[in-house]
Amino acid sequence: MAQNNDRINQALQALREKAAGQWREFTGSTIPRIHIGMATCGLAAGAQETRDAFEAQLKKDNIQAVIHPIGCHGHCYAEPLVIIDHPASGLPPIMYQKVNEGKAVMLVKNFLKGNDPLLEHMYGAMEESDTIPAVMLFPRFNMEKRVIMDKCGRINPADINEYLALGGYAALGAALSLAPEAIVETVTASGLRGRGGAGFPTGRKWQFAAQQNAAEKVVVCNADEGDPGAYMDRTILESNPHQVIEGMIICARAIGAGRGVMYVRAEYPLAVKLVTRALEQARELNLLGQNILGSDFSFDIEVFQGSGAFVCGEETALIRSVEGYRGMPRHRPPFPVEHGLNGRPTVINNVKTLATIAPIIENGAEWFRSIGTEKSPGTAIFSIVGHVLYPGLVEIPMGETLRSLIFDICGGIPDKREFKAVQIGGPSGGCLPASFLDTPIDFDSLTAAGAMMGSGGMVVMNDETCMVNVARYFLDFTQKESCGKCTFCRIGTRHLLEILDRITKGQGKPEDLARLEWLAAAVKQGSLCGLGKTAPNPVITSLKYFRQEYEAHINDGVCPALMCRDLIAYYIDLDKCARGCDACVGCCPTEAIFTTANRKKGIDQEKCIKCGECRHVCIPLYNAVGKASPPGTVPMIEKPKVPVKDND
Repeated sequence: MAQNNDRINQALQALREKAAGQWREFTGSTIPRIHIGMATCGLAAGAQETRDAFEAQLKKDNIQAVIHPIGCHGHCYAEPLVIIDHPASGLPPIMYQKVNEGKAVMLVKNFLKGNDPLLEHMYGAMEESDTIPAVMLFPRFNMEKRVIMDKCGRINPADINEYLALGGYAALGAALSLAPEAIVETVTASGLRGRGGAGFPTGRKWQFAAQQNAAEKVVVCNADEGDPGAYMDRTILESNPHQVIEGMIICARAIGAGRGVMYVRAEYPLAVKLVTRALEQARELNLLGQNILGSDFSFDIEVFQGSGAFVCGEETALIRSVEGYRGMPRHRPPFPVEHGLNGRPTVINNVKTLATIAPIIENGAEWFRSIGTEKSPGTAIFSIVGHVLYPGLVEIPMGETLRSLIFDICGGIPDKREFKAVQIGGPSGGCLPASFLDTPIDFDSLTAAGAMMGSGGMVVMNDETCMVNVARYFLDFTQKESCGKCTFCRIGTRHLLEILDRITKGQGKPEDLARLEWLAAAVKQGSLCGLGKTAPNPVITSLKYFRQEYEAHINDGVCPALMCRDLIAYYIDLDKCARGCDACVGCCPTEAIFTTANRKKGIDQEKCIKCGECRHVCIPLYNAVGKASPPGTVPMIEKPKVPVKDND
């Protein structure tokens, strides 16, 4: 045993020394380094064009610098993000936000060539400095606790040596020296709960699989992230795939598995590409494959590209999909840990769960339990979108309140609007009002409030949001994603959607509210899998906390938030409208804007399609375009019988 451990340690040490040397050479050089976030969020904001602009200008000015592609920092509101480390300037590395092609050219000319760091465009220094404020002074940075995302935005995800140089695969080395039972005990003692949504104790799941007497076992990484607006798993795979792979190998060692499957949806092409490359690199270094690091343990991982069905996030549906069948859930028991992929005991863990394993093995169960709450230790990653000032990915300790996350870390509601609700847990999560802002974020507290952790999607809504329409939107998604196996899910969600659709069109009936409640309860009770059991959650919670909005739609034909198109109308306030201003005329796609006799503007309600473009382009100084509900309450403006022309 001791001989085996020595062999493992020597093999790993050799890899790490080589990687550390490469890292020292890279970070110790005096040549400027330009780190650019090249994950999907950065690319969508123009990071590739920014990189091209840097390269072209460096070549034009004959300046030597290294372009270093990195993953996502989580600050999606500031993409494309660039960090310039220019040792010769005497300044610390500086982060710049929203670096477009023009700003990239300016930074090369002024900073790298002229030694002017253009501080007016910076976000902050990446280190403490007497001359430049550090980013860590901002709550968006210093209130996070990064365990899973610690290396995201710091390393090139396509280079395994950078992960090794920062301590990567050290946990694997330790795990290979442990008995499998000791690994399971450590994970169990840590109290880690699955980050895919259910919150089942990971150690118990591994223990069940380890106890199975089977010749072959399987580990599956569930990266079938399908929630609208959620992109935590994609970001981790695009920023640090090796931490997930390391977690899979350790899991396989613990349960005695020889085969691994990385189930990634095909809509994530960059993640698929980087994971595939990472697996190849791991095999080349004998971190995967036969006799890993000279041990007696062999394990390998294949990539399976899912077809994008939301229901395949459910374990048994995922298994059917890998087996080549239509992804549909089945009854449990038997559970996948007993009878999983191709009948073999199978552990299925989420990306975030597996990415948490290496830090636990490396730092110990007690360290992990010191973070978060007693029943929900560790951290949680949320992708926060909607009406917040600083959307993006945030990793926080469990137990942080919703108020702290939304207002302190993410900057609160922009445009001086009021907070109205937060929808947590993906399309099947619940909508919580302001009275729940002090709710701790953990598995049990959110469930008690009527929401759920889910996989980490969070949508923040301001007071201009119609909660009936929100419930209709999410139910429309889950109804379309229903696999159709259960009658309650297939038919029940359709009826729920039809009722909500009628209400948002002003065609609701007083008895619809009771019908919604009855149907929602029936769908929850009668469905087989989590999709059907949770699909009615947005309806149930919005009915519970925002019932007056439903009643206004049904009884008065009014949408209080002025969002439901059939229940509103646009109008122009003639007291505010500027004579001779034609901003709204040029943008109207149906030519519904007309000029009045005194050269102000009015809206032809018969032509208006309520797109809101006129309101959007109206100069803020005038703010003359308003909305009203019901449509019949808008002030009528007489349209001249003969069109008024500009030169009249």
